[in-house]
Amino acid sequence: MLIFLDIDGVMVSAKSWQSPELLQDGFFAFNNKAVVALRKLINGNATVMLTTSHKAKYSISEWKNIFKARGIEINKLDTLKTNSAELSRKDEILNWFNANKTKENFVIIDDDKSLNDLPKDLKQHLILTRSFVGLTEDDIQNKIAFA
Repeated sequence: MLIFLDIDGVMVSAKSWQSPELLQDGFFAFNNKAVVALRKLINGNATVMLTTSHKAKYSISEWKNIFKARGIEINKLDTLKTNSAELSRKDEILNWFNANKTKENFVIIDDDKSLNDLPKDLKQHLILTRSFVGLTEDDIQNKIAFA
């Protein structure tokens, strides 16, 4: 399974009235419910493709350590290309699918509402989180069938 994963509003709840906690590695603490939910999707064969705006700030090994420090083991991790053209998340993901004809099952986890405009064949794999809550087990319940 391929998991396109955003961080802000998914793994880190975006609450305007509260600054997210920083851990010793300098990155935000993940929401505990989001950690539990993501673990349900990840298995030995899952590839996590980071779509977050933070993706270029860390190397793959640094990202793996960030996830590991928050209780998530990811064996296969990659990122979308750096978004130097400042494309919308929707366009970044569309560009990836246009360049990579994959038959692998996938899910897109994000809070970016521009993803509502994805083509139907991609949108049916979208888990659109509520940014102030983040990813929950309820969010993934209907998408596990893609695993």
